[in-house]
Amino acid sequence: MVEEKTVRRGTGATSTRSRGLRVGDGSAGAVGLGEAMRDESVRIPTGMGEIDRVLGGGLVEGSVVMLGGEPGAGKSTLVTQLSGQLSKHGTVLYVSGEESASQIAARAKRLGVPDGAPVRLLASSDMADVEAAVRKTDPKIIIADSVQTLRIDELESAAGSVTQLREVTARLVNMAKQERRAVLLIGHVTKDGTIAGPKVLEHLVDVVLSFDGDRSGGPRIIRALKNRFGGTGELAVLEMSRDGLREVPDPSALFLAERPKDVAGSVVLASCDGARPLLLEVQALVTPSAMPSPRRVATGIDGTRLSILAAVLTQRAGLPLREHDVFVAMAGGASVEEPAADLGIACALASSVVELSLPEDLVVFGEVGLAGEIRAVPRATVRLEEAIKFGFKRALVPKSNVERGEIPDGIRAHGVGHIREVIAWIERRAEQR
Repeated sequence: MVEEKTVRRGTGATSTRSRGLRVGDGSAGAVGLGEAMRDESVRIPTGMGEIDRVLGGGLVEGSVVMLGGEPGAGKSTLVTQLSGQLSKHGTVLYVSGEESASQIAARAKRLGVPDGAPVRLLASSDMADVEAAVRKTDPKIIIADSVQTLRIDELESAAGSVTQLREVTARLVNMAKQERRAVLLIGHVTKDGTIAGPKVLEHLVDVVLSFDGDRSGGPRIIRALKNRFGGTGELAVLEMSRDGLREVPDPSALFLAERPKDVAGSVVLASCDGARPLLLEVQALVTPSAMPSPRRVATGIDGTRLSILAAVLTQRAGLPLREHDVFVAMAGGASVEEPAADLGIACALASSVVELSLPEDLVVFGEVGLAGEIRAVPRATVRLEEAIKFGFKRALVPKSNVERGEIPDGIRAHGVGHIREVIAWIERRAEQR
C-alpha cells in the first residue's frame, strides 16, 4: 500500500498529484491523422555514432530517454560528454541531485567540454527548482542525474519512493511532450540489474537504455531495451579512457585482442547481440574434483545453462564430466545469453577434456538441445560474414543452417546435427595429433 496525498489548489478543487493527473481546461483538442503525420520528429545528433546507432539516429525532440546502469559504470561521465556535444544544437540543462555544480564542472573540464558551451548546471533535488530553471533558461535538452534523487515538496514521501518517482517522471514527460524538449534521465539499478523503482517508469518513457559495465575496466555495452523511435536490435560498445568514454567501432577486434594461441579450451564463438554480430572467446577448464559434488562455475554465461550443457555432454556424448570441476568464462569481460553460444561452450569443454587446442581459424555457433541435437540459429550468414572479415576460414555450425544455404563464400562450414558428431570430430583431431 502506498499513501498518496491529495493536493488542494487555489480554486478549492483537488487533484491526485501523485498519479500525474491534472485537471484539463478544455483547450486540448484532437488532431487528424494526416496533420500528425506532417509533424515529423526531429533528431538531435549526440556526437557519438555508437549512441546514435542505439537511439535510432539520435535524440528525438519531445522524447524521454532512461539510462540505467550499475554505480561506477560511467553513466555520469557519458551524459557529461554528451552534454558538450548536444549543446551545439541548443541549451542543455544539467540537473544533479547528487553532486554540486563545481563537481560537475570539474568533470566537464576533464572530459573536454568547452567553457563557453551553453550548458547550465542546477544542483538541486527539488522539482520546483527544476521547473523554474526550465522557464528561465529555456533548454532544448534536459539531463536529470538521477531521477531517484528528485522529489516534489507537496508529497510527504522520501525521494526515490514509488509515489515520488511516478510523479516526477510524469511531470518530466509532460514537459517533454508539451514543450518539445528532449529529456535524458539517469536511473539507478537494483541488485538484479533492473531499473530501480516501479515498472511504470519504463512505460512512461520512450526509450530505455541499459548501461552494462564495471569499475574494474573492460568494455561498456549500451543496449536498447525499449525504443519507440527505432529498433532494439542495436548495441553500442564503449571503452573507458583517461579522457572519458570512447567509441569502439569494431568490438570483435577488442574482444579477440588478447586471445591466446594453441591453448586447449579456447574457442571463438560467433554471437549476435540483437542485430550486431560479435566474435567472442569462450574459455573452459575441466579438472578432477576433490569435492563430493563437482563445481560448475560460469562467468559471462548463465550458470544454469552451463549445468545443463555439462549434463547433456555427459549423458548424450559420453564426455567424462561427472567427477570433474567445470569452469567456463567469456574472455574480455563479455557476456552472452543467446542459445547459439551452446555449441561454442561444448567445444571448449571437449577441447579442455582431451587437452587439444582447436584450429585458430575456426569459429563456432549453434544451439544444443536436451537430446543432444544441434539446432539452427538465426542470422547465420551475418555471423559468418563477421568471421570472414577477421580471417576465419572454417566454421562448425548446425547442419540445418548449411542445408538452408546460409553459408557465404570465403569460409568452409562443417555442418553437425548431434553433439556426438562434434565430440567425435574433436577426438579424431586429438588422435591425429
